[in-house]
Amino acid sequence: MKGYTLWLTGLPCSGKTTIANRTAEILRNFSIDVVVLDGDIVRKKITVDCGYTREGRDKNITRIADICELITNNNVINIASVVSPTKKIRDYARKNIKNFSEIYIKCPQTICEKRDTKGYYKDYNQGILKNFVGKNIVYEEPKNPNLILETAIKSLDECCIELISHLFTRWSEDYL
Repeated sequence: MKGYTLWLTGLPCSGKTTIANRTAEILRNFSIDVVVLDGDIVRKKITVDCGYTREGRDKNITRIADICELITNNNVINIASVVSPTKKIRDYARKNIKNFSEIYIKCPQTICEKRDTKGYYKDYNQGILKNFVGKNIVYEEPKNPNLILETAIKSLDECCIELISHLFTRWSEDYL
């Protein structure tokens, strides 16, 4: 079995991590090895030195893409759940990871704010958090993602089924 990277991008609280974790759980039930790289967790464990400037964010995402490349090259599926707000940084990932799909987790910001379980939007609105993607840092919506999952109108299960179907289609077309 070949490795593959599913790169989930979207606004904070759009559903990236929830979809990544549930999809990984489903794949593991079929004895498929999967690694989930959640941007928040990677930042706390590996990229603590990157900060939240534009340069720091790019460095963080570059490192995550490099980790995905290593995992993919070792024939393991990985799901990266990362905001990755710019086309430039997503293009870096696409260019460097050979078996790659960009998945846009599309959700209106108003819904993301209602789902804010970690308090990011609240902290930004209260002035506690200074730099936040979707507020004072622009999120460049992907123009040509491989798949769009609209979490405001589809259930978690529907999104996961669509993502797994996309993965298996790509595998059967290009990598088996």
